[in-house]
Amino acid sequence: MSDFVEIETGVDDIVVRLHSTEREVFGSFIDCNMSTAWVGDRFRIFPGKYGEDPVWGDGHELKIGEGATVSEAFSLPPEAFVRTSLPPVVKPEEDGLHGAVWFESIYQLPSDPSGKTLYSLYHNENYPSTLIYKPETGEGMSDDNWPPGLLGDSSIQAAPRIGIMKSVDGGDSWENLGIILEDTNDRMIRLPINKNYCFPGGVGDPSAIANGDFLYVFYGEYAYPGPFSATTWTSEEEASGQCVSVARIPLADLDNPAKGAKRWNGQSFSTPWNGAGRPIESLQIPRSEGGGGVSQGDEFYYWGPSVSWNDELQCWVMLMGRVDGPFWVGGKLFLSINTNKDLGEGDNSQQWSTPVEIVDRPGHTLWYPSLQPDDSPESIALKRTCLKLGKFSRLWFKDMAGDEHVYISDFIVEFGRKS
Repeated sequence: MSDFVEIETGVDDIVVRLHSTEREVFGSFIDCNMSTAWVGDRFRIFPGKYGEDPVWGDGHELKIGEGATVSEAFSLPPEAFVRTSLPPVVKPEEDGLHGAVWFESIYQLPSDPSGKTLYSLYHNENYPSTLIYKPETGEGMSDDNWPPGLLGDSSIQAAPRIGIMKSVDGGDSWENLGIILEDTNDRMIRLPINKNYCFPGGVGDPSAIANGDFLYVFYGEYAYPGPFSATTWTSEEEASGQCVSVARIPLADLDNPAKGAKRWNGQSFSTPWNGAGRPIESLQIPRSEGGGGVSQGDEFYYWGPSVSWNDELQCWVMLMGRVDGPFWVGGKLFLSINTNKDLGEGDNSQQWSTPVEIVDRPGHTLWYPSLQPDDSPESIALKRTCLKLGKFSRLWFKDMAGDEHVYISDFIVEFGRKS
């Protein structure tokens, strides 16, 4: 692997080397972080979408692919994927699962020797018609001044939230355990202010890491940091509450997690699951560099975090995309480092390095960067997944240009020290 680019991260002489390699193309549908887990001696992946979506169409693609190696699972043809049993979507007026879901991150219960007890963090998108507003409780979403969506003025925007499902059979079937993070209706950014054609608010695209007694959930925050009003809205106030955020939930509460996550409030994890927390300041883009709020469509912000522990360097690694314009476009990928092993001590969970650019493809839109393990004997023996990696891994991301949308890997990523 002599053809590489070395990128300095600005942290403790840590560098990443991107080695160009023969392109691998994923053959099935994916529109999320790629969730992975070893179940016994089989490497399982969980791509796809499931549920009700009145704008883009209902989803039936959330399936299982598996192989004896990582590359075998990723190279499966579409017909080799197996549909998993998921809870039904209920009527808008009923309690239960609403809208569409994508699995984003898998926590595997270490005390289960079979490896079959899995908790999936899912991204859940709804519209006012699928999650109807209940004025008596403030739950749901009203359609007042609701902004147009990614298909233009003929569509409307979806608002995401984050929940947990559980499987005791390695992912063959799932039970919905409820929503753990959500933004309230009064914080949605509506017309005439909203110009981004994607989200009016909400939380989504999570990546979850178990550390100590907690599951830490890194996610995109897109809502106003307080009650929204078009007459009092300011770009500065909006931007102050957005970008990549983190919350946590006790591992002991995962069987009853609904409404149980606590957001970072600037000093501690004490903001409720549906309150306005504080994003990670080092991951907010300064206004002098084009940074700003989600709603405007022409200001930059990071999104879609994918977090892993790196054994080689003993640090946390975060990949993310960047939105540079309306319709959620942006052709660059970025990387940040956190050298604090214990995320629960002090503000360790906030100490991420200034992101550095690792991929730039002008004219393309890049989403969902993810590091996945290689097929080395060491990685297979240690049963590495996207959450725990070593010196070498593969970089995967969704690359969209014109009508071509592909999930690809063009690089082997090497983590090391500056020579």
